[in-house]
Amino acid sequence: MIIQPSLYHVVRTAFALGCLLLAFTIDARASEQRILVLGDSISAAYGMSLQQGWVAQMADELKLKYPQFSVVNASISGETTAGGLRRLPALLEEHTPAVVIIELGANDGLRGYPLATLKDNLTALVTMSQQIGARVILLPMEIPPNYGARYTAGFRESFRTVAQETDSVLAPFLLDGVATDPKLVQADGLHPTIDAQPIMLANVLTSVTDVLAGL
Repeated sequence: MIIQPSLYHVVRTAFALGCLLLAFTIDARASEQRILVLGDSISAAYGMSLQQGWVAQMADELKLKYPQFSVVNASISGETTAGGLRRLPALLEEHTPAVVIIELGANDGLRGYPLATLKDNLTALVTMSQQIGARVILLPMEIPPNYGARYTAGFRESFRTVAQETDSVLAPFLLDGVATDPKLVQADGLHPTIDAQPIMLANVLTSVTDVLAGL
């Protein structure tokens, strides 16, 4: 088949544009970085659509200043630190995140799990993430004093200790200004309302953007 010169130039131009588009696509994928959120119902937007939760709101907020970062929400209602440990290896392999935000432990505390187990699991979650080069942000949790002051204080201190021992970032309490306000808590007395989500985001956003700025 003989291609006329004009058609030849069209074909060659189309081929060149195709190659250029492919190169841009590959480059965009290579430059894209992910933020993995590993949490429980607090981050899984319990009682509302996923897009109304603080994690989705964070993703929208970061699009403007950090468009190279995408957010993967791997949170599951009812998740514990042990459950997170079982799921994390596959998540790290699939997404190779640059940042991992860990919001786990509340269900451990509500069920009265041993504090030593909580601390060991949190340490393992952080260490596993750091081993692939990810920066880790640990979101501390608080629990009601059902199991006594000693357990409650030890629970709170576990997050601070793990952050110090692993050189990870300890964010402010995600539910600060929410947990003690009945208007911002759902009827179950545990889960934040839709109106609480922007407050939760504001509590942790500075920690997230500080980490991103350092990458």
